[in-house]
Amino acid sequence: MIIKLAWRNIWFKPLNTILSIILLTSSVAIITILILLEKQFEEKFSDNIDGVDLVLGAQGSPLQLILSSVYQVDAPTGNINYDSAKVWMQHPYVKKAIPLAFGDNYRGYKILGTTPDYLEKYNAKIADGRVFQKNFEVVLGGEMAEKLNLRVGDEFFGSHGDAAEGEVHDHYSYKVVGIAAVTGKVVDNLILCTIPSVWQMHGGHEAHENPAHGEEGHVHEEGDDHEHHVEADMTLDEKGMDITAVLLQIRNPMAKLTWQRIIPQNTKMQAASPALEINRLFSLFGIGIDALRYLAYVIMLISGISIFIALFNTLKERKNEFALLRVNGAERFQLLKLVMIESILLCVVGFLFGTILGRVGLVLISNSAEQDFKLSFNPYEFLWKKEGVLLALTLLVGVVAALIPAVKAYRLNISKTLANA
Repeated sequence: MIIKLAWRNIWFKPLNTILSIILLTSSVAIITILILLEKQFEEKFSDNIDGVDLVLGAQGSPLQLILSSVYQVDAPTGNINYDSAKVWMQHPYVKKAIPLAFGDNYRGYKILGTTPDYLEKYNAKIADGRVFQKNFEVVLGGEMAEKLNLRVGDEFFGSHGDAAEGEVHDHYSYKVVGIAAVTGKVVDNLILCTIPSVWQMHGGHEAHENPAHGEEGHVHEEGDDHEHHVEADMTLDEKGMDITAVLLQIRNPMAKLTWQRIIPQNTKMQAASPALEINRLFSLFGIGIDALRYLAYVIMLISGISIFIALFNTLKERKNEFALLRVNGAERFQLLKLVMIESILLCVVGFLFGTILGRVGLVLISNSAEQDFKLSFNPYEFLWKKEGVLLALTLLVGVVAALIPAVKAYRLNISKTLANA
């Protein structure tokens, strides 16, 4: 009964109520987005650097090298000579080395030349088909295969560079021989092939004339009349060829530190630490995240002040109502509880709307990140601990905002109020 009465009283002045709910919703939505983004962003970045102690690549920005080689979200710093890189790849301190060669893309999804170790690193099991063995055989990440509706046996042409609108390489076609299971990691949105495939595509050998030409890359369904060239396959033994980077897992802890200094001093390459660069990236993002979080807290404080003003002002107009409730048997504590419940109901509604709006906002952010960086976020994840703290904070705002009006209702003088009515 008292909750029903409190709900009706909330809408005694609808404009004040709507304003308070909007402010609360906005603050809760911002904080919800930040909580989910921060957690999922850190998880995605941390998961993808597992087993990578150093990245060997061309000299330039270390952060750019890490973003392009590990996360596939930036342009590479350049190419390095494969023979020079092998000196370090075969060093006794190296436990595992995975070479990478960036080439083309298909509809915006990167085609990456590497070895089967890359799939093993991300624990990407083959869900359908097999691992690539010959040049121009590819394994697709689970997510991109589903999005582009590609199957084992399909063939397609790649476009030059990172842009989907780039020049189409129609002298060789890629053939899908395997599709990896979804891992939730960067491999899900990549097209993997052998490194010599990238070399051969870009002029390692004379280009073969292909009878199937087209201005745009397209899928050839299995059974189409299409020639697939593999007779002039290059191998990793070719001399003087370039790769983009090497992912290194180091046995010796000291080598992780010393190689970052020794390699750029003695070669035209650099060795960047993913952990170091990502921590630096998080610190840069942290400034913006903290600023948004403080803004959300300020909005929540303003919403609390708005609730206080609304309750305090309506209290004067509702004195007669409270006096009549007392005459009809209501106790002082029940009046105090009524005002408190009104404020708490406002906060609960604001929290629910804010939680929903925050997840809608995360969907929009995820769609944008998916389109630009092939990076998605899960809006349906609930962080019970952090969001529980947010709920408690929201309710605390409501309790504090209603405290003075509730105490005034508790101390209401019945006889004086009815005499002046």
